[in-house]
Amino acid sequence: MTYTDTNQTDIIHLALPKGRIEQGVLDLMSDAGLAVRSGGRSYRPHLPVPGFEVKLLKPQNIVEMLAAGSRDVGFAGADWVAEKDADLVELLDTGLDAVELVAAAPGSLLSDGALPERRLTVASEYQRLSLSWIERRSLTADFVRSYGATEVFPPEDADVIVDIKATGETLSANGLTVVDQLMGSSTRLYASWQAMATPEKKVAIESLVLGLESVLEARRRVMVELNISASLLEGVIAVLPRMREPTISSLHGEEGLAVKAAVPRPDLPGLIPKLKERGATDIVVSQLEQIVP
Repeated sequence: MTYTDTNQTDIIHLALPKGRIEQGVLDLMSDAGLAVRSGGRSYRPHLPVPGFEVKLLKPQNIVEMLAAGSRDVGFAGADWVAEKDADLVELLDTGLDAVELVAAAPGSLLSDGALPERRLTVASEYQRLSLSWIERRSLTADFVRSYGATEVFPPEDADVIVDIKATGETLSANGLTVVDQLMGSSTRLYASWQAMATPEKKVAIESLVLGLESVLEARRRVMVELNISASLLEGVIAVLPRMREPTISSLHGEEGLAVKAAVPRPDLPGLIPKLKERGATDIVVSQLEQIVP
């Protein structure tokens, strides 16, 4: 992917996340040809393309700085954008680090899965979302702000927590049961409205999005290649999922056809037996790096 060189005044101020979602973003950037080079403990790494100034920040701070306009583009979880009530331009949902923001409580506190009708203490890093949830549920509750490790608050220091859940193993290990789901979240790429209103920056940001999208699309698909006799071609085409139409070419000596298609990765286990049943031979499955529609 080509990124346009820019003047110093048009530098794109890119924020990359530190913490839970960091590695997924770095891998995505690397696969898009934008491997982040960092010197030791530096919070100002470099990209192998001109025009970008990069800083590593906590996702919460990325959201705040994008909203303030001091950063142009950055990665953060949708949960923190909602928590900060930030007015940002969502450019891309990477689907990485998918989690749910949930309310959970000790099983011993619940009656038929419901919270008791008494004053409760709710602990969370997400103050705005927690207070909104308390109001929606018409609960009588006090809020306690946590700063990480929220799951250890119950039962002594809180009755209920509002926290993110990926697999649920951490909640289960601490004897907590989900009582409500507040929202889903994943790692997303956001931009400030100011940056998207600047033509030169908008072009560079859209090039970045295109490169990242091409990697994500390639991760969702694999390339399937096979040989088939001409008389059996339509039977194979009928079961072959593809983006548009498959590529078909003649084999040497006109003894058959070669078919190639990028198919959804989840379809692969059931697809290979179907192709074999319809006479396909020499089936090859290969990884894709980028797909640009």
